[in-house]
Amino acid sequence: MKELIEYREKLLARFEEAAKEFCDACRSFKDPFANITGERTIHYLASLVRGVDREAYGLRVRRTLNEDDPGFTNFDPQAWMTEHYDRDEPLENILNEFSASIHEMCKLLAKGPQPIWSRLSHHDVLGKELTLQLWAERDLAHIEGHLAALKRAENK
Repeated sequence: MKELIEYREKLLARFEEAAKEFCDACRSFKDPFANITGERTIHYLASLVRGVDREAYGLRVRRTLNEDDPGFTNFDPQAWMTEHYDRDEPLENILNEFSASIHEMCKLLAKGPQPIWSRLSHHDVLGKELTLQLWAERDLAHIEGHLAALKRAENK
């Protein structure tokens, strides 16, 4: 159990670090509307990462924490972005909202007892008995994937 507790503590620490690194990487580009991955801009990626946290993985963590076996439907990030992306929203607003969301989620998870990590949910595609920890890990992986893309673009 000690190793699992340490893993979860490191997961939360990495969450905070990854969110900060992602925001810093977004801010490091002079032009937030420069294409960095195909037709995607820094501004678009920031909005996407915030949206996926808010509407999918972060939402799943929070609902799994507060509800008994919540059910989730599949989330299509591209369809969501097509409908909700606002090119005129200031980048700083996006990054501040994203950072605050991650910080709040980490605080909730850090203060909770260990059994919260094993709270269950279900998903219409992924199946049953999906833990809160799984959603947290997926949220972090999503952030880190886009952070890696930003770092590759910085090095070009």
